Amino acid sequence: MTHTTETEKAARRKATAPSPAAGASRPPRKVRVWRRVTPWLFLAAPLALLVTFTYAPVANMVAYSFTDWDGVSPELHYTGVENYVDIFTRADLFQVFLVSGYYLAASAVQIGLALYFATILSFNVRFRNFFKGVLFFPYLINGVAIGFVFLYFFQDGGTLDSVLSLFGHDPDRAWLSTSTSANISLAGASVWRYMGLNFVLFLGAIQSIPGELYEAAELDGANRWQQFRYIIAPGIRPVIGLTVILSISGSLAVFEIPYIMTGGATGTETFVIQTVKLAFQFNKTGLASAAAVVLLLIILAVTWVQRRLVPDDKVDLV
Repeated sequence: MTHTTETEKAARRKATAPSPAAGASRPPRKVRVWRRVTPWLFLAAPLALLVTFTYAPVANMVAYSFTDWDGVSPELHYTGVENYVDIFTRADLFQVFLVSGYYLAASAVQIGLALYFATILSFNVRFRNFFKGVLFFPYLINGVAIGFVFLYFFQDGGTLDSVLSLFGHDPDRAWLSTSTSANISLAGASVWRYMGLNFVLFLGAIQSIPGELYEAAELDGANRWQQFRYIIAPGIRPVIGLTVILSISGSLAVFEIPYIMTGGATGTETFVIQTVKLAFQFNKTGLASAAAVVLLLIILAVTWVQRRLVPDDKVDLV
C-alpha cells in the first residue's frame, strides 16, 4: 500500500513538473532583448548617415526658403512666403520649365529605344552580349566627361559636321547657337547617356518571365510581335511604370549635360541650373531653396499622379 502511494505521488509530481520542451520554447529575457536590439544596431550607422546627409539638409533647405539668406552672412531674416510668390509670379523664374519639354520628349524616345533593344536582345541573337555592353557602356561614363565629348561633337567643324560632310551634306549652322537646335542636341545627348539604364531594367524584367510561356506561344504559332504584345509588355508593366517615373523626374531635374555644354546659354537653362545660379552666382540662397522645394513638390506630385493613374498591380501571366 505504501509503495503504491509513493508511486502515485511520484507520478503526480512528474505530471505537474514543467516539461523541458515548454521551458526551451521561450528563451531567456536577455536573449529576447538582444534579438530585438540587434537589427537596430546594424541600422544605426546607415540611419545616422541618412539623417545627417539627406533629411537634415532637406529640413534646412525648407527653413532657408522662408528667409532672405545670401548663403554667406551669419544673419538671415524671415520673409514668409515671399520667395514662393516670386517663383510663381516672375515669368523668368518659372518659364525655364518649358525647356524640360525637350527632355520629356527625348525620354519617350529613350524608353521606346531601350524597350526595343531589350526585346530584341532577350531572344537568341548573335553577338547579343557584345551589343548589351555597347548599349549599357554610356551610362557608366561620368556625366561631365559626356558633356565635354558632346561639346566637341556639336561644335562648328566637329565630329557631327565631319560625318555629315562624308554624305555630301555641308551644314552651315552652329548646332548650339539657337535655342531649338541647342535643346534638341542636348536632349539627344541625354538619350545616348541614359538609354543604357532603361535597357538594363527592361532586359532584367524580360528575362524574369518564365521561358515556358514563350515555348507555349511558339507552339500556338505566335510570332515575335505577338509574344511581345501578350507576354512581354504585360509582364514588365511595373518596370515600365518605374522608368516613366524616373524619366519624368529626370526631365525636370536635368543639370549636368546642359551646364557643361552651354552653361544655360541660348535658352537652354533648366530649373536646376537656374537654382544653382541663384544660390552661388547671385547669392540668393533663400530664393534658391524655395525653388528647390518647388521642384521637389512637383516631382512628388507627378509621381503620385502617375501611380494613381497606373497602379502597380501584380502581374499574373499564367
